[in-house]
Amino acid sequence: MQPKADFLLIEDNLIDQIVAQQLLRKVLNIEQVSITNNGLEGLNWIIQNKKQNHKLIILLDIQMPIMNGFEFLNEFEKLNEEIKKEIQIYAISSTLNPEEIKRIKQNKNVVDFLNKPLPAEELKKQLISSSLF
Repeated sequence: MQPKADFLLIEDNLIDQIVAQQLLRKVLNIEQVSITNNGLEGLNWIIQNKKQNHKLIILLDIQMPIMNGFEFLNEFEKLNEEIKKEIQIYAISSTLNPEEIKRIKQNKNVVDFLNKPLPAEELKKQLISSSLF
């Protein structure tokens, strides 16, 4: 069984990229994960690659250079509704800062906050409950 969505990992740390890819392959049987290194690259990827009427799961790191996760979320909000349609964003971070966690959880475009390393089993349960798996 495979998810009914494409996956985009927005993450600057190479080790976290590798770990997330391996967990997604092992737990969710996902062969293809697109990766960008910061929020700006992520926005550009969405604009250039998002397929109309196709679901996209974004795993968004918060602390990144060039454009961090909060800045990404601010710019994402400005995108055309047609582009944003069918996109689910999961923030992934190792932050323990309660203010950052609160900001993430209050953002209307974020489905959930997940701690690093990526809890793939928890993500799988959420995707199943939202009929994306």
